[in-house]
Amino acid sequence: MSTAEEAGTTIVRRRQAHEYVPTSPGLRERKKAQTRRTIQEHALRLFLEQGYQNTTVEEISAAAGVSHMTFFRHFPTKEAVVESDDYDPLIVRLIQERPPQEDGLTALRNALAQGLETVYATGRDTLLARTRLIFDTPALRARTWDTQYATQRLFADALRARNPEESDLATRVTAAAALAAVTTALAAWVESDGALELPVLVSEAFSALRPA
Repeated sequence: MSTAEEAGTTIVRRRQAHEYVPTSPGLRERKKAQTRRTIQEHALRLFLEQGYQNTTVEEISAAAGVSHMTFFRHFPTKEAVVESDDYDPLIVRLIQERPPQEDGLTALRNALAQGLETVYATGRDTLLARTRLIFDTPALRARTWDTQYATQRLFADALRARNPEESDLATRVTAAAALAAVTTALAAWVESDGALELPVLVSEAFSALRPA
């Protein structure tokens, strides 16, 4: 080995020996997600025990063992702690993964069914409590249109990415129809106090959009 090669090898070894290996972003994100879940779990418990209007951000933060500022780093408002979840990004990814031969409504139906299966299997009771809280609390129910509009745009964009030739209006109508089906199924589920199975209700709602 030449002197130049030896010097280069030495430099590389020194860099490797002194190189700082950062903490895995995956671990960091998991910790953030766990903090969010902890805050949401305590918030939901307090809302159910004390009522939404009677529960303060300070009480939620104390119960979750975080500071007031940490709460607001994860949730901009008290309403957001109820409304926020990871469901929309999951559905967008599942829409993008659907076979290209599926039409927009079928892709949305199958993506929503697949995503719901994941959420339902691990968090059925939490989902029921959150949904009931939204429907029964005027301040939260009034915000439903804003949150659904944002979700509609996300789903429409995902549909258009699958089929760029489809018009903006067509994808928005498809997304809006799918959300209306899901919302109606959720309402029926809450009205039954969870006695009915949500996946079955969602399937029936989509069948009503496209009867055989």
